[in-house]
Amino acid sequence: MNATTTALSSEQLMQLEDKYGAHNYHPLPVVLAKGDGVYVWDVEGKRYYDFLSAYSAVNQGHCHPAIIGAMIEQAQTLTLTSRAFFNDTLGVYEKYVTEYFGFDKVLPMNTGAEAVETAIKLCRKWAYEKKGINENDAKIIVCDGNFHGRTTTIISFSNDPDANKNFGPFTPGFIRIPYDDIEALEKALQTENVAGFLVEPIQGEAGVYVPQEDFLANARALCTKYNTLFIADEVQTGIARTGSLLAVCGNCTCENKCEKQASYAQPDILILGKALSGGVYPVSAVLANDEIMMVIKPGQHGSTFGGNPIAAKVAVAALDVVTNEQLALNARRLGEIFRKEMQRIIDTTDLVVKVRGKGLLNAIIVNDTPDSATAWNLCVQLKENGLLAKPTHGNIIRFAPPLVMNEEQLMECVAIIEKTIRAFKK
Repeated sequence: MNATTTALSSEQLMQLEDKYGAHNYHPLPVVLAKGDGVYVWDVEGKRYYDFLSAYSAVNQGHCHPAIIGAMIEQAQTLTLTSRAFFNDTLGVYEKYVTEYFGFDKVLPMNTGAEAVETAIKLCRKWAYEKKGINENDAKIIVCDGNFHGRTTTIISFSNDPDANKNFGPFTPGFIRIPYDDIEALEKALQTENVAGFLVEPIQGEAGVYVPQEDFLANARALCTKYNTLFIADEVQTGIARTGSLLAVCGNCTCENKCEKQASYAQPDILILGKALSGGVYPVSAVLANDEIMMVIKPGQHGSTFGGNPIAAKVAVAALDVVTNEQLALNARRLGEIFRKEMQRIIDTTDLVVKVRGKGLLNAIIVNDTPDSATAWNLCVQLKENGLLAKPTHGNIIRFAPPLVMNEEQLMECVAIIEKTIRAFKK
């Protein structure tokens, strides 16, 4: 932290952002200056539990020494070559990540939205060159309530007015169906020229909607039946967040995927981001087997920074932490405890009516309308009591702490949440 920053208060720093930054976010009124594991500190030195994990990017905890060490070491050696040349880290990373998740090839990108755009392009090109759909006629099925990013193409199939109002004209080629509706999916798959089904295994931004247990496996089977690509957006749900390595792993307790599990829904295209770097660097990836990935030829897609040496080293270190520290199993165990404790609180209060989630991706539903300020005010009070969380869709509060949290820390957080709820007045 430089001398100029240390001389400024939280209020002054928030004023700077308000004056000089675009108003495209509405942050909680806290200015963070330090992070370590499950904790963050504001500029005045107050410590908080982080219960958002940068929207599940910091699964491995803030500033994990193994990940930071890998980044620093590589940054002192070689940072960027572009893809005009080979470098000595990318191939090693590509072998590691494809074997880790069980695919032939990976296309490296930087952000989650870029990875989704990449998957869309890949699906369309496969449709024209492999499935035989006429060029420009391919359709991709998506779900109501989806959140895949905020690029122009992605908001074209969003039904969130905040995301798409006054941003048109929109990109055609998408069919939207209700989430977790297998009958609607099969009907849509019978539409002419369908190339893929793009889905979040759990809808995080929409309020942590968990589908029926067999939805993903049934969706996988239907996509196979209709020769359509099953595309899993695991940018938020992947990398152990939901208690398995991937949310499409279902109830598999293995650290890595297990194709023998009936609940495992093998995607044709897997989209990863966020925790792929442990939150220390923008790293995303699209994985697929050769039949799909090899339709992309030189010059048809890429990124100056995608697959850069720092990203490659950081991603390997981040995935090593997930395996070595058994974060999926920890998320599963603590998630069960957390939901049980939230239900205990809900049973004795009128303020919160429901808890839902999987692993350490959870949400509580506040007993008020989505356009009320109740959930926001509750989050402000949680902040005052030392825990940071954020509302989504008005009356829903998402709880997603770093997966390195232990049970004692979790129970301290439960106590903070309970104290805040019981003392809260609308």
